Amino acid sequence: MTDDAHAVDEGALRALVPRVLAGLVRRGEDFDAAEDALQEALIEALRVWPAHPPDEPQAWLASVARRRLIDARRSEASRRAREEVVGGAEPGAAPPSVSDEVGDDTLFLLFCCCHPDLAPASQVALTLRAVGGLTTREIADAFYVPEATMAQRISRAKRTLGGRRFGRPGDLAVVLRVLYIIYTTGHSGARVDLAAEAIRLARQLTLATEEPEARGLLALMLLNHARRGARLDGEGRIVTLDRQDRGLWDTREIAEGVRVLQSALSMERPGRYQIEAAIAALHDDAARAEETDWQQILAWYDDLVGLTGDPVRQDPAAVLARAVAVGQVLGPAAGLRETERLRAVLGERHRWHAVRGHLHELNQDFAAAATAYAEAARRATNVGEHDHLVRRAAHARSRVRVGPATEVRHGPGPAP
Repeated sequence: MTDDAHAVDEGALRALVPRVLAGLVRRGEDFDAAEDALQEALIEALRVWPAHPPDEPQAWLASVARRRLIDARRSEASRRAREEVVGGAEPGAAPPSVSDEVGDDTLFLLFCCCHPDLAPASQVALTLRAVGGLTTREIADAFYVPEATMAQRISRAKRTLGGRRFGRPGDLAVVLRVLYIIYTTGHSGARVDLAAEAIRLARQLTLATEEPEARGLLALMLLNHARRGARLDGEGRIVTLDRQDRGLWDTREIAEGVRVLQSALSMERPGRYQIEAAIAALHDDAARAEETDWQQILAWYDDLVGLTGDPVRQDPAAVLARAVAVGQVLGPAAGLRETERLRAVLGERHRWHAVRGHLHELNQDFAAAATAYAEAARRATNVGEHDHLVRRAAHARSRVRVGPATEVRHGPGPAP
């Protein structure tokens, strides 16, 4: 049999990495050492598998990585013995298991990556690397920072976790936040697999905890993910929610999201993810954009901004989204007044200008809408959003030339 008799599916190989790494960490292996050993196992797989593909690829990788770890420990023990500083541990002895928990090893790894000793940015970066399987360059691109900066951030995170046996993994609130960032990273980009993985992990969370916010997060993901087939047109351009073909929405996913949300709302006063899921459910429930129940949506946004004492500074994104609902219920001028409260906080962000463009458009002030959309496009860092905003600005300018139309579209704002 020749070496090229079997091609190695590198995508499938990469998908195994989080599960194998999680299994090693659960056994008590040092995070950084486990990742190094797994990288060596991957190199060995690329060399061996074309001629001798294993029956159980995940088990093969885990076995080779464990052998690399044992070899490394033996080498280190021998070095220390030569220096006469070796302790009483038997060289090559496997560390004791730190947990008898039965469950998804990848979920365990997620909690480890959200360790409270890590800064929030490091938690996200390490989770995307270890759990999401993204490369350092992909993570850097997702957050618009240089690859070298992201590499340093990940290295610092791994050094922080060095030697820990994860007796105190991250708390659930941190895990939920990081998991939602992973979902939005996949949902807003081309990594549909990453969004699906976030949903899978959220399902595992709902089995592992009775916390209503875990169910709220799962519901929110499902209700947003159900629209993924309509978010882009045939040329890959963004389609805003009010203009989407709702026949392309996944009705089964919507139904599941609603069931999960109802079970969460029945337990206690809603938290952030439950409220956001309720808003998403109301959008999904409308057969046409014009039938959206904006009164209820505004009431939910009132609850959302009421979760913090100073929402303008502590949760400006929620206040900005609420301004769109205010514009639908009380009129565009009222919505624009709401955005003024955020000028000092969000005035440099493209989304603030985009929302104002949308509200000016609702008010049929197309000149102001064109100016706002153009400014939003100038500040946008995402190519897809930039192009979308340029098109909105051009459309508004065309309306200035032809005059106000009799039909005004009603939608949730400029974001898809």
